[in-house]
Amino acid sequence: MQKDIAGCSDCDGSSFSIPRHSSCESLSKRVLDIIGALIGLGITGVLFPWIAAAILLDSPGPVVYVQERIGLGGKRFRMYKFRSMSADAEANKYLVANQYGDGRFFKNRQDPRVTRVGAFLRRTSLDELPQFWNVLVGQMSLVGTRPPLVREVQHYEPHHWQRLAVKPGLTGMWQTSGRSEVQDFEQVVKLDLAYQEHWSLWLDLQLLLRTTQILLSRRGAC
Repeated sequence: MQKDIAGCSDCDGSSFSIPRHSSCESLSKRVLDIIGALIGLGITGVLFPWIAAAILLDSPGPVVYVQERIGLGGKRFRMYKFRSMSADAEANKYLVANQYGDGRFFKNRQDPRVTRVGAFLRRTSLDELPQFWNVLVGQMSLVGTRPPLVREVQHYEPHHWQRLAVKPGLTGMWQTSGRSEVQDFEQVVKLDLAYQEHWSLWLDLQLLLRTTQILLSRRGAC
């Protein structure tokens, strides 16, 4: 069953349906998130001194980068990452071309703002380790949809809002279907909606396993 909701302040009046699952299913997903987040934060704690030192030696600025993203129901939240760009990257964001030519989906593989250490962190996805905190506090999930930027959502058409009907995830159908190799935003939306339609705890476990395999092979990273 689905429950239709509309009119949240960040959704520009658009409506979408939140998939409804049993309390047992919802609890099992949340338990998986908490366990995964605690393990991930433990790994982050071990690696933090080394990653922090590398970032600071490479370029001046904070170790952790905070960025506003759009989450469940169109609500804004602060997402954490290890800084992979120069400290003035946000001020120069409009100077970087979008390789996709689509305001709803920004990416530039040759982004000059990315530091040398940042390029390594991105290739290995180590820059995303702080997001385990977002998972632990319930703003994100281990598996979900890609959390869009605020400026990306401003270009959404009505049917795109449905992808915000579940929590954004560290990984998901898009990431395990080629990551940056998938360049069509409509295809990303289809993958997100397919995840919502076919969600199960088993699917989450499969996607987590597939993500691990992809990270080890470094396929599709940029």
